[in-house]
Amino acid sequence: MKDYRPVDKKIFDELSRIVGQEYIIFDDPEKLEPFSHDEVAEKSYARMPEVVVKPATAGEVSAVLKLANREMIPVTPRGAGSGLSGGAVPLMSGILLSTERMNKVLEIDKNNLVAVLEPGVITNDFNNEVQKEGLFFAGYPMSLEMCYIGGNVAENAGGGRAIKYGVTGRYITGLEVVLPTGEICTFGGKRVKDVTGYNIIQLMIGSEGTLGIFSKIFVKLLPLPKAKIDMMVLFEDAQSAIDAVPLIMNTMRIIPTGIEFMDKTSLDTTSEFLNEKKRYQDAGAVLIIELDGNDPDLVREECLDIGELCLDHGALDAFVAEGPADQEKIWKVRRHAAEAFKAISPEQSLEDIVVPVSNIPKLIPLLEEISGKYNVIIPCYGHAGDGNMHATIVKKPEESIESWEKTLPLVLEELYIAVKGLGGTISGEHGIGHKRKKYLPLVLGDAEIGVMKRIKQAFDPNNILNPGKIFDL
Repeated sequence: MKDYRPVDKKIFDELSRIVGQEYIIFDDPEKLEPFSHDEVAEKSYARMPEVVVKPATAGEVSAVLKLANREMIPVTPRGAGSGLSGGAVPLMSGILLSTERMNKVLEIDKNNLVAVLEPGVITNDFNNEVQKEGLFFAGYPMSLEMCYIGGNVAENAGGGRAIKYGVTGRYITGLEVVLPTGEICTFGGKRVKDVTGYNIIQLMIGSEGTLGIFSKIFVKLLPLPKAKIDMMVLFEDAQSAIDAVPLIMNTMRIIPTGIEFMDKTSLDTTSEFLNEKKRYQDAGAVLIIELDGNDPDLVREECLDIGELCLDHGALDAFVAEGPADQEKIWKVRRHAAEAFKAISPEQSLEDIVVPVSNIPKLIPLLEEISGKYNVIIPCYGHAGDGNMHATIVKKPEESIESWEKTLPLVLEELYIAVKGLGGTISGEHGIGHKRKKYLPLVLGDAEIGVMKRIKQAFDPNNILNPGKIFDL
């Protein structure tokens, strides 16, 4: 690790001249504390910044990074702080650069089906705005009501619609990026095709704020489907529900918008957290299936066909929701699952494992085996249709903190190795950050990690941008 300079009064004065003193937090632990963590439950991943800076333009971001390079001060970019990998945590302290003031939708270009926006726009607000024009952003993640579009791009966030529409990266056609050295570059734009040089856009997407800070994002839009139907299918147990997923994907010649899975523990915990009476007492697990399209009759027919397939393969019942109110009832429980587990047990590790869809049925017995071996609870929910499951390792109430701290690394290592054996890896959408950094060599070799390190060094020779994330230099 490099020796970084601390932020002192001289640096504070220089930052004040760049962004204005009213947009800086310095020497105020109470106001700095909210910027010391993201949504990772474990407090051990938190770190306090020395100063928070809130620029409003690419030029101000550039000036901050040039100052940081000259003085050897680490800079951590941050959006809404809704991440689950410690990626926006200032691991080396220094400057935390918040994009919250860069929050404008600059253009909605209906002729080219492209929107141009700043990184601090809340994803849900953006989606609501383009829907007024009969369009939508198809790559949105599950936490769209709080996350920023810049964070979505930095993590290549996924969500409930990834089966049919893919993840965020599919919809980014251009980026204005401030490089760690302070240079401002524009890659891509409104063009559908562009092979003029290296595809730097896709390199930046998912780079977790280690290669540059986005100042302008070009987002591809799609026409809003005319019809959408959601269905909740009840199963006796988790294995039966998971077994149905490859059947739906491979035998129906129908591409669902999404297939979400929740086991019984997830259902019960979230229903209790929301103060809602559980309506599905006999269900050991559920699938939430969404379909959309422009022909309402065809969408309804496809929904019925999938329902019949599930009932033929052991489903207990299927509930169809066509109106917004009933659809909200179905999705509310799924959206609040992570929040529910965090509320009842801060001692947990929300994981983001992903395997090929055909190997999804093998995950449940694997999780049960690890859970029994280490005496931990591992409820499971997530995006079953694309193989991305959020297995959450939760400490049992009777287990001591000392025992938990010794056990958790063993559970994670065994889980990751087992997932790799299924053709999977350790993160599908949450990223590596510094939460999963030490486990990266379990799934990537020295050569692969070496390539990434050389890319990082080429972009950031002084290692001042989000240092200590993904891997160490």
